[in-house]
Amino acid sequence: MEIIVGITGASGGPVAVKVIESLIEKGHEIGLIASENGRKVMKFETGRAPEDYGEKGVTIYENNDLSSNIASGTVPFEAVVIVPCSTSTLAKINCGIADNLITRVAAVAIKERRRLVLVPRETPLSPIALKNMKELAEIGAIILPPMMEFYTRPKTIDDMVSFTAGRILDSLGIEHDLYPEWRGGKD
Repeated sequence: MEIIVGITGASGGPVAVKVIESLIEKGHEIGLIASENGRKVMKFETGRAPEDYGEKGVTIYENNDLSSNIASGTVPFEAVVIVPCSTSTLAKINCGIADNLITRVAAVAIKERRRLVLVPRETPLSPIALKNMKELAEIGAIILPPMMEFYTRPKTIDDMVSFTAGRILDSLGIEHDLYPEWRGGKD
């Protein structure tokens, strides 16, 4: 079954790229949707466009195509990951506003009880964003902000990106080797 990846207009394109490339490497079927601003930010931050992944077997969906098959609960998909997830998209999902394909597949994931992983990229977080995250978590969404970590002793930005991408894969139940397993502080 397909894993749907949504890319919205928040900073975090490198994490989206790492998730997509890891899913491709693991042989997963991927559907990719990017908002207009998501495309711009991803291109600016990574030099890559979401459409580039069509050549790698990824199904590219248009964000304005609400007649797409994945907009229906009758079409099975395994999970939805929105990375990065803008606070605007987060608010729309929490309010049940499904005015584009990204917010619609999130609504389908919620109503069909499928896995929904949201990777909000904003700092500091406003009380409104925190309320939206809390309410979405209470109904089963996984809220996974890209937090810095140091226990893996990252040496590069890619190490930190890989950690967040690995945590996203963890939340999907997908094995990976993007960061070393915690060994209780022992080398």
